[in-house]
Amino acid sequence: MTTWQTSVAVTVKPWFADHCFNGKVVLPAVESMSLLASEMAGHHPEIDIRVMENVRFNKFLEIPGGSTRVAALIEYRRNENGSIHGKLLSRARLSVGTRLKEHGEILFSPASPAGKFSAGKLPGSPSGPLTRIRAEEIYRDLVPFGPAYHTLRDTLFLGEEEAWGKLQAPALPATDGVRALIGSPFPLDGAFHAACVLGQRHADFVPFPVGFARRLITKATQPGGSYLTRVELVSRLEDELVFNLNILDDQGEVYEAVSGLRMRDVSGGRIKPPAWIKTRTAH
Repeated sequence: MTTWQTSVAVTVKPWFADHCFNGKVVLPAVESMSLLASEMAGHHPEIDIRVMENVRFNKFLEIPGGSTRVAALIEYRRNENGSIHGKLLSRARLSVGTRLKEHGEILFSPASPAGKFSAGKLPGSPSGPLTRIRAEEIYRDLVPFGPAYHTLRDTLFLGEEEAWGKLQAPALPATDGVRALIGSPFPLDGAFHAACVLGQRHADFVPFPVGFARRLITKATQPGGSYLTRVELVSRLEDELVFNLNILDDQGEVYEAVSGLRMRDVSGGRIKPPAWIKTRTAH
């Protein structure tokens, strides 16, 4: 196996200021994936960046106030089967020197000879008794990000172990050609929000994504585009919830599928769901 590193400068977009945790601006997980995919596409065209596996979000990459760029490192490791493992790192300054912090990692595989694939279709609406939560309640009480990340729209519908909602990608310009392959990062971020809300019905913590098994992008979501998301809770432990989710259009065509989405408490118990999320009844 061969390992090497390259320095990168993360461009701080104005809308990042609306993505805060514990009072600090942090790089969204979906942006870290886009960054790794962009670097991979630029250096390894034999890799299909539309398939991401063994994804982990290790630690938040904080963005200091007033920054326009944040220094980081990309570490690559080529495996014997041709796959490449990419990591997003940064240097933390200590009194006796520096150390590397890991923020995210993805396993990318060589492109399939077929080149194209489809995730099929899903029904476009939920059924049965449902709990309804308005988007403004979600972003006021449950997912307290700023307006740029209010990707869930209208009403989120919750069943016992499923959630359905509408997504609206902001009409922000693409900053690189990779977005033509993997799409806008906002719909997936909004789907994570839907999983967070569903998770708060089942856990005593506010769940944040810490990784997933696989992401398959079959069709790129577009800036300004409208989509649906379907989230399914597949397992739960005391400290972890696992979901599968899809992003689709109103005809049921799947654009993205994420399996094995792992969500945990990353606040050390400081952030708790509001009482009403567990008591609101279905109708």
